[in-house]
This record gives sequence, C-alpha cells and structure tokens, in this order.
Amino acid sequence: MLELTTIFIWRGAHPLGTSLFPLKLFLYLGIISVFPLIPLHAQDVVKDGITVVDPESVLRPTAQAVRINSPISVDGFLDESVWQESEIITGFIQSRPNMGYPSRENTVVRVLYDEDNLYVGAIMYEKDPSDITVHSLKRDFSTGDTDIFGVAIDTYLDRRNGFLFGVNPKGAFADLQGFDNGREINFAWDGVVSRAAHIHEEGWTVEIAIPFTTLRFDPTKINQDWGLNFLRRIRRGEKEDSFWAPMDRRFGLESISLAGKLTGLSGMSSGLNLMVKPYVLAARSSGEALTGKDSDKDINAGLDIKYGVSRRLTLDLTYLTDFSHVEVDREQLNLTRFSLFFPEKRDFFVENAGIFEFGDVRERGYRLGASLRDFKLFHSRRIGLEDGRPVPVLGGGRLTGRVGGWDLGFLNMQTRSTNDVTAQNFTTLRFRRTVFGALQLGGILMNREVTDDAPGAGFNRSFGADLYARIFKNMVIHSYIAGTQGSTRGNEEDGSRRAARVSVAWRDKFLDTSVMFRTIGRAFNPEMGFIRRRGIYQTYATVGFYRRQANALLNELNPFVEVDYITNPQSVLETRMGTAGLVTSFIDGSRLTLKFSDRLERLFDSFNVLGAQNVSSGLYKFREGSLDFSSSRGRKLSTVVSLSGGGYYGGTRRTIRFGGLWKPNYHFSFDLSAQFNRIDLGSDPFNAEVYSGRVEYAYSTTLFGSGFIQYNGITEELITNVRVNFIHAPLSDFFIVYTERRNVNNGTILDRQLSAKFTKLWSF
Repeated sequence: MLELTTIFIWRGAHPLGTSLFPLKLFLYLGIISVFPLIPLHAQDVVKDGITVVDPESVLRPTAQAVRINSPISVDGFLDESVWQESEIITGFIQSRPNMGYPSRENTVVRVLYDEDNLYVGAIMYEKDPSDITVHSLKRDFSTGDTDIFGVAIDTYLDRRNGFLFGVNPKGAFADLQGFDNGREINFAWDGVVSRAAHIHEEGWTVEIAIPFTTLRFDPTKINQDWGLNFLRRIRRGEKEDSFWAPMDRRFGLESISLAGKLTGLSGMSSGLNLMVKPYVLAARSSGEALTGKDSDKDINAGLDIKYGVSRRLTLDLTYLTDFSHVEVDREQLNLTRFSLFFPEKRDFFVENAGIFEFGDVRERGYRLGASLRDFKLFHSRRIGLEDGRPVPVLGGGRLTGRVGGWDLGFLNMQTRSTNDVTAQNFTTLRFRRTVFGALQLGGILMNREVTDDAPGAGFNRSFGADLYARIFKNMVIHSYIAGTQGSTRGNEEDGSRRAARVSVAWRDKFLDTSVMFRTIGRAFNPEMGFIRRRGIYQTYATVGFYRRQANALLNELNPFVEVDYITNPQSVLETRMGTAGLVTSFIDGSRLTLKFSDRLERLFDSFNVLGAQNVSSGLYKFREGSLDFSSSRGRKLSTVVSLSGGGYYGGTRRTIRFGGLWKPNYHFSFDLSAQFNRIDLGSDPFNAEVYSGRVEYAYSTTLFGSGFIQYNGITEELITNVRVNFIHAPLSDFFIVYTERRNVNNGTILDRQLSAKFTKLWSF
C-alpha cells in the first residue's frame, strides 16, 4: 500500500501563496508517481449463461496479417479469393451499454497486406439492415451519431500513439491521430486512404486500403508487430459500442494502450514520406472594412509541404498561407467581465495542435474545475488574427514528432505588416518526456517579436514546465509553473508574472473526485496565449458518484457537489461558488443535467454588460439554477435545451438556449440554435439574443455545400457564410466561399468576400 503524505505550506489565505510551493509540489508529485503499481485483476463471471469479461484484466487479443502478391480492388465487396485465406477476427465485446458482454451483433474482420498497402475488410452483420443509421457523407463526419466501423493502428507498438480511421455504411470517411494514449487528438490530420462500403441483406461491408506511405513506421525492422483495435458502433436501440480488444466504458478507440496486437508484417515500402500541396486563390473583397477602397481584387498562390524528416519526425512548411476557406466563428454573448474564448479552426494550426497544449488541459471523464478556455499558454489564434480579423501570413514551418525519448513541437511563423498591424514573428518550442512509465515531464518556450522597425516595437516571452502522471490507473495528477516577460503591455503592471497549478483527480466506476489549486499573477501576460482571469488564487474541489441503473430507461446517475473559491493577491475574497448537481444519462444516449449554485462576487471595478448597462463595484450575493437537456444525436431529430436564471449582480437574469438538429437523410442536415437573455439590473431591463441557422448538403462523399447565417442582436449584425467544396482527388480540393457581414440597422455592408481556391496534392 502506498501512503501519501500531505504537504501544506501556508501564507495568507491560500496554499499557493508561497513562492516555492509550486516547485516543491511539482517535484513531490513527480516522486510519488513513480512508485510501483500492483494491479488487482478481476475475474470473468457468468450471468444468465453469458460470459462477462472484465475489460481491465482480460488478455489483449492477437491477430496475424496475411501477405498477398497483388493489389485488391477497393469496392466494398470482399469477393477476392484472398480474403478467405486470411485469419478471421471476431468476438467483439461491449463497452456500452453492457460493459463486458458480447456484442449483440456479429462482426467479422480480416487483414491483408502487400508491399504498398494494408487492407482491412469487415462484415457488420445486422438482423434488420433497415435499422442501419447513417447521417452524413462528408469527410471527418461526427462519428458519435452514426453506425461506424473503426480501426486503430499503433505502428511502433509503443502503446501511446496511433492512427485512427472510421467508415460509415455509406462510405464516408474520418481519420485522426491519437497521442499519449488519447490525451491529445489531432483531428486535422488527413491520410491518403481508399475505402468503400456496401449495404446488403445481411448487414454492411467495408473495405479499406491504407498506404504504408500514409502510416509512419520503422522500415529498418524486418518483422513488425503493430498495435491494433477495431470498433463497431451501432446507433439503434441501446446505442452499442463494442471492441475487438475490450474497453472499459470510460475509454475509446484512441486508448492505444488497451489495443490488441497485429503480427506477420514484413517487407513494406515506406516511400519518400513527401507531400506537396500548392494552391491558387482568386478573391474579391468589398465593404466598410476596406479603408479607402470600394473593392479589392486579389490573385494569390501558395504552397504547403509535408516531409518525413525521420521515421518519427515530420516537417510542415507553408508559404503565403491562406485560410479563406475556413468557416466563420460562431457569435457569442459575453455576460461576464472576462474575455471570451474562440477556438482555432484553421487547419494548419489545428493539425498537431495537441503537442503545443500547455495550461488547464482537460482529462476525459474527470471534472477538474478549469479548461483551456480559461488558461492556454499557447493559443494559435494570436498568429495571423487581430481582433478576429485576418492578418496576412508570409509563411513558416512546424516540426513535430519524437526525437530519442522526447516528444517535440517547434513552430515558427512570420506575418506581414498592414496599415494597422506591424509584421511579427512567432516562435514556440514544446518538449516533454515520459519517465518511469507513468510520469510525463515537459516544458515550453515562446517568443513574439515585432520585426518591423516601427514605434512600439517590442517582444513578449513566455515559458513554463509541466507535469502529468496517471497512477493506480484511476488517479490523474497535473501541475504546471509558467512565467512571462516582455517590453510590451503588461510589463509595467504591478504584481507577479507567474502562474502555477496543481490538480489531483480520481475517477473509477463509482467515484469522481478532484481538487485543484491555481494562481495567476496580475502581471502575468502571455501575448501568444489566452488567459481568462488574472491576479487570482483559486481553490476548487468536487466529489461525485456514479450509479449504474439496471432498467430500460436510465443508464447512469451522477450526483455531484463542487466548490470554487477565488481570492486576489491580497487574500481578499473575490468569488465563492458552491454547486450541487445531478447528471442523468439515459439508455438512448440523451442526458439531463440539473445544477443549483450559491454565489458571491466582489467587484473592485465596475464593468459594462454588452454595452447596455454598467454593474457598479461592490459585494454581490445571488443564486442561480439551470436545467440542460440534450437528446441522442443518433436520431434524425435531436435537440439541446438549456434553461437558467436567478440573481445577477443585484438584479436578475433569465437565459433560454435552444438547438435543434434535423437530419432527414444522409444528404441533408439542418441546424438551428438560439440564445435569449433577459437582464434586469433595476433600471432599463434589456434583451440580448443570438440566432443562427446552418444547412449542409452532401451530394456524395466528394461534393459538399453549406450555408451558415447568424444574427447578433447586440451588434445588430447579420453574418453569412456559404461554402462549396469539391474533392477532385485525394486530399485535393476546390472551394468557393462567400462571406458577408452586414449591419441590419442601416443596411451597411461591413465586409464581403467571394473567393475561389484550388489545391492539388502530390504524394511521393
């Protein structure tokens, strides 16, 4: 048994008040996390004549790939005779809803390969093929609301990193990379993969050909063993997920450490690992945002290059980078006194973004009190965007991968100057290493520097170290220390330029509990990051319980309580909030959440609410309640409803949010959302609302169109975004995009752009 000694170093009102506490605790947690773990193995049991396995103790399965001499025609029909010569892979086990039980439908998988490709063929048997659920044809579709067959491949058998592929019954394809056993997901990664699917009277069949040039592996090894797992997702009825290598319900296909093994591989060709993707862009812009111009015409060309420097290291280069095809941001209403977070959508920065994450990282299945929407030391939206408006990017490069035992991420980008913004260079170096199997140590260095010889030229630097450990399988420890320096804004402010956090969380099948301490100095100013709130000491704690329900309606009940306590550097209480809640999960995938909060807020300065009314400084105590319901997204019609309200800085607030998604078939989807707020601060009550509507149409798996329209009642702006995308070759696109921002009150066109973009990928 491992005994943990509690450390308390106290100054003022918060244990992080001492300057050495974060470092001491950082090192202390590193020491305790290396103690050996003695696993406890549960035994399989028999219920009603059915063997129920324990996913955590069952042996990982093994399969053998069979080599063939000629390529297979990927058409969705497993009619080549060589398929019958391969090993049969079956025996899928449920993770949801009945963990450990055999899948209610049979799945048969076979694996072949030749010099250039890995082939996966699978038959998903269905008692009634009319029940097969498909909602989309677009690439990288949402995999949670449709029937899919998924594949996870760990080419280095390191039990940490892998490639993930998913195909639905209509042949739509999704792919991504998982790192660090699923803690980080690279959703933007795209591989050159051939696939086809076919629905028939016995169910549906999928056929996949994955070129070895798409996968990264060690070509020097003669005989290869890879990690392998398969997922079968059934969206009818009880919404089943089943795996070839069994999974606990807390984990998914990205949990590479729990995969099985594929043997029998040898003599594969890795190619040059080089991809070149040029683009040509024609655009026309107009509107008030074009200072001194009625319109602006532009024809540009640029280039992206991806090169495998080594078997585990990838270099991405970009020149005259363009993001005109990216969808516009979703409008938000800020009812707080803090900054709003907008996620990154630009594909160059989204790809491999996980390696650069540093801050309040969330952990799947854990309630930790903060997220990257609160503290993100590196936020790529600071590059090439100023107040949400594009800034021309000259180019840059990114190097990511593994060197020795180190995970490495290096980014350097150069922007060009405009009439309003100076040219700047952005550099980030991220590194981390796993030691003792359970402990991960890392660091980050960042620099933003004005490269123009202009008044106010300066720099801003950020740096930090972090620790992550998972021990006893269920305990997660996360800690970081960070600081900033610079010659630009924030340097002249009083207060600490440091930030630190430590969180410890436990999650098992029944219990969810965590505690978090965090401090952010008033002068802490990472200009390449996002900080929601500065000048605070924060303590957060929560405890919750999970109760499985054995009935036809409910799946799980999760009651919880949490406490959030925030002071300023002078130990004066600023925020105190206690919350009690209940999360109810239903067997059909829907969820109901009830929360009630008692809150105290002390304001030292007044703030303005949406430009409508001021909230004066002072002490405020109020209570809030909320009800949130989300139906299963596996249905043709799904809804999200949120009702909340109560006190609000001496007045009241009522909020209604609604979202509806209708998918009549796999060609069309209609998405409507609305948020309505009624705010009464004692005089001149006002409303604040945002409405949006989106329609998507997929003619096939290569031709898509979408329209996205939003209305912001506060700014009285109507934002329209129309996109057409034709995939004319693998990872090669033709885009037509129209974007407009209009003031509804006076009809003024604030900005408008029509662009056409052509890309072509060459792979070597």
